[in-house]
Amino acid sequence: MSDQPADLVDGPLAEIVVDLAAIRNNVRVLRGLVGVPLIAVVKADGYGHGMVEAAHAAREGGAEWIAVATVDEALRLRAAGYGGPLLCWLMLPGTNLERPVAEGIDVTAYTGAELDAIAAAAEAAGRRARVQLKVDTGLNRGGAPRATWADLFARAREGERDGSWKVTGLWSHFACSDEPAHPANDRQEQAFRAAVALAEDGGLRPELLHLANSAGAVLRPSSRFDAVRCGISIYGLDPAPGSTPDLGLVPAMTVRTRLGLVKDLVPGDGVSYGHRWVADRPTTVGLVPLGYGDGVPRHAFRPGGRGNPDNTAEVAVGGKRRPIRGSVCMDQFMVDLGGDPAAAGDEVVLFGAGPDVPTAQDWAEACGTISYEIVTRIGGRMTRTYVDSEERRS
Repeated sequence: MSDQPADLVDGPLAEIVVDLAAIRNNVRVLRGLVGVPLIAVVKADGYGHGMVEAAHAAREGGAEWIAVATVDEALRLRAAGYGGPLLCWLMLPGTNLERPVAEGIDVTAYTGAELDAIAAAAEAAGRRARVQLKVDTGLNRGGAPRATWADLFARAREGERDGSWKVTGLWSHFACSDEPAHPANDRQEQAFRAAVALAEDGGLRPELLHLANSAGAVLRPSSRFDAVRCGISIYGLDPAPGSTPDLGLVPAMTVRTRLGLVKDLVPGDGVSYGHRWVADRPTTVGLVPLGYGDGVPRHAFRPGGRGNPDNTAEVAVGGKRRPIRGSVCMDQFMVDLGGDPAAAGDEVVLFGAGPDVPTAQDWAEACGTISYEIVTRIGGRMTRTYVDSEERRS
């Protein structure tokens, strides 16, 4: 067809298109809002956007720090040429810490045993380690339980005195910051302030105190302290749907492909495995060549049952949103084109930015999950392509 998108006709079957300018823009917006250093979180391959590319774009946008979850992620960033401030926080007993210490990566400790391992790594590396301490203020996930804070801080101060490390940060993580009225937020902030006071009483003077994630950074100014950690928001996605003001954040990810087939249906025709959707009128459906093998959630189509509407994700085809019809398969799913003109090769946008285009949040709501999961899981056989809309405008 002559009207097929030229950049898709000879290209990959499907693309994850990441606009690096959007990440830079979002970091600038957030950094201007919070007024303190911003730690850009690029764990899990940059929430599906590409860890290395997201880190560089975030730094260009004004992020002072980069953060990842695992030691392996941190080392891969160093190997890719990122030499700036870098935090990681998730490790198992026996993790080799000599390399991250030698690379000047800030490693996080929850326990005295972890501090002992860091001390051994610092001795082996012949370098003073950079250590951040994480306290559990109520998330009840990672971090030191409150009953152990005094002992952890005492061991941390001992290591500073003997030259094993410098305590560069003290931090924690919110459980309910996307619900700004939740009482846990006040309790956690009060607990964090108590931890800060106890650490100072023990002689620690961390360079960075940080508690706020994306939602806390935007919605709870009192929790910003010396820095904020922004993850989902730097990719242009809403950290607290229904509560976040319009900040001008731009989704950085667009997922697109082409229709593989268009066919007519008559009333009574069932679609896909189990015939979970049956046409009640004449219509046309289009085949989208992506499925759960590519990270498209199988529950993107959830039939509502008798008297209830389907709870289903939508895609954009021909400037309109088109609902998924029938079960999502491993490699493909079908969408209802409503009888509108369409042909194999026409562009399909699963989610992204722009008018009449579904967002990752729309997909999350249809699937009963959060946008984090949508963008982080998408991939499979897709090709990731990077663009820079600021370069095009210049």
